[in-house]
Amino acid sequence: MGFEVDWVAGDVEPDWTDERPLTLVDGLGIDAGSPPDPDELAAALAGSDLVVVENLCTIPLNPGASTAVADALRGRPAIMHHHDPPWQRDHFAHVTELPPDDDRWLHVTINDLTRRQMAERSITATTIRNGFGTNPPGGDRQSTRDRLGLSADDLLVVHPVRAIPRKAVGRAVAIAEELDATYWLLGPAEDGYGPELARELAAARCPVIHAPLADRADIYAAADVVVFPSTWEGFGNPPVEASLAMRPVVVGGYPVVHELKGLGFSWFDADDLDSLRAWLVSPPDSREDLLAANRAVAVRELSLDRMADRLESLLSTAGWLP
Repeated sequence: MGFEVDWVAGDVEPDWTDERPLTLVDGLGIDAGSPPDPDELAAALAGSDLVVVENLCTIPLNPGASTAVADALRGRPAIMHHHDPPWQRDHFAHVTELPPDDDRWLHVTINDLTRRQMAERSITATTIRNGFGTNPPGGDRQSTRDRLGLSADDLLVVHPVRAIPRKAVGRAVAIAEELDATYWLLGPAEDGYGPELARELAAARCPVIHAPLADRADIYAAADVVVFPSTWEGFGNPPVEASLAMRPVVVGGYPVVHELKGLGFSWFDADDLDSLRAWLVSPPDSREDLLAANRAVAVRELSLDRMADRLESLLSTAGWLP
């Protein structure tokens, strides 16, 4: 859109490239022991016409950093991008100081539910849903399934999440059991969920694979069904990714999934698998029609271009474009 983009962070992932201008500031990381130095933070942000704050002033994982960044941006153009406000997590419900607000800021949420909840707290926000590349690379189905020890006739249910309570691993295992399928969980246990996860997987009455795979395209290529029976998500990228990869999706009843279904997706209900069973044995043309329709919705409603258009419109209205 005409901006020169610099990045400011407390830490970066190992695959971060040196091609992107980056300033590291001690104290901004999730696990930082102390908040960032105000002068160091001010220097990192100096000269910026617009600052985009990515969830840092929303979820209270590092409250000291949230406060420091909010203080540094008072009276300056900034976009506060919100994924996980504290009231949507029981263990953060006591936090009332986030998100902060200022007359010079714009607030952007990834769903309408959060936008409405922020309005109830006297914060005006705009919904810009997550965007996706609409032509993801095709993965290698055969070699991936070979690595997993699966035959051509084995039905594979993929659960592409980290293992925490709200991801409903037990329900995902039960879906695989009901479909007489192999269950594949990609992510590790987090937030102390390891012992419970071990019990759930040990009790499974279906073959279980718990192993990561870096290549997302291969994950979806290997899958016969993608399950996402979460009880809560701020958005939920895997169902959209699976739709772009032309895979059937089973979703739970978390509130935001109803927004996504309202865009036109035909995803199966985790609490009613009869329609999925019927679809799995339906003629190939019928199966292809549903998958193509879901892909068309993702391309139309949730492309990177659509997201960029919404952001550009917001910035233009604010007078913040270069």
